[in-house]
Amino acid sequence: MSDSPLHTVLAIQQQQREEVAAAAKAAAADPTAPVTYRVTHETRYDYTQPVTISHHLAHLRPRQLATQQVHSHRLTITPQPATTAERRDYFGNSAFTFTLEETHDALAVVADSLVTVAPPRLPDPARTPPWEGVRDLVRDARRRDLLDACQYTFESPGVPLLPAVKAYALASFPAGRPLLAAVLDLTHRIHGEFKYDPTATTVATPLADVLKARRGVCQDFAHLQIACLRSLGLPARYVSGYVLTRSLDEIEKALEGGDASHAWISVYLPDGGWVDVDPTNDKLPTREHVTIAWGRDFGDVSPLKGVMMGGGAHTVSVGVTVAPVPRKDAAPPRQQQQQQQQQQTQ
Repeated sequence: MSDSPLHTVLAIQQQQREEVAAAAKAAAADPTAPVTYRVTHETRYDYTQPVTISHHLAHLRPRQLATQQVHSHRLTITPQPATTAERRDYFGNSAFTFTLEETHDALAVVADSLVTVAPPRLPDPARTPPWEGVRDLVRDARRRDLLDACQYTFESPGVPLLPAVKAYALASFPAGRPLLAAVLDLTHRIHGEFKYDPTATTVATPLADVLKARRGVCQDFAHLQIACLRSLGLPARYVSGYVLTRSLDEIEKALEGGDASHAWISVYLPDGGWVDVDPTNDKLPTREHVTIAWGRDFGDVSPLKGVMMGGGAHTVSVGVTVAPVPRKDAAPPRQQQQQQQQQQTQ
């Protein structure tokens, strides 16, 4: 007697789970090796009344970086958009816009990406320059890279520079302390003194409320740490992306923020570039984080937003899967891809 369709599906799913677990174990065994991930981000809006027309902006395509290679990206939208366009925004992120002109009572957007992440070269925190020197250098900026960093020292809609925030930050920044050492101390304090609680805040919760309640989610902790650094005149930007649910560096350690979009920050080091820091998980990102976009705060890089006519009230559901890909399914190295493309054009 042949297997039932349900039995076959369950067997395939079990095999896929085993392959993903094996891929994660192989990646954990070599902390210097790049890791390839398949990332699926599903968003669904259900409306209580029909929507007659809507316009949307999505930040869902991963960035191409020195430590991150995007092999493929596909966006599936239901219902079918009447128009679509993709451009680079002010910060260099991919910004995808689309318009729905048919009446609908639900919207589903699925982003599927194949990405390889390599571990960055991280500086020794104790050998980074004193934080006051970095503040003064950026304040008196003349070089192009310093001017770019300078724009991330100012207040933004999601990051007000509150006196209470500066007072909180100063405990980690005694005179002469190396910048990255101070940032890591602040990261450790936020992680230890604030509780991760998905029910505590919304995207509209003011930073002052987060500081008072001492709880929130990754977006809140990123905004808080950015505000701390900017209040001291230090450049810090908001980073949006995804994170594994379990660390590759500490295989038994769970990471917060893995079931939805994740957020962390980048701090600027003169002559060293931007260094990512994750206050939610108290760590420097290595290979578990996939970068989508960056900006001043969440408002610049929201994964999906829009305006519409109609709709009434709505509910939204979001699901994110970040899974290491078995070597046999991983995309070929860039050099091999280029050779294949050349052969196809000959």
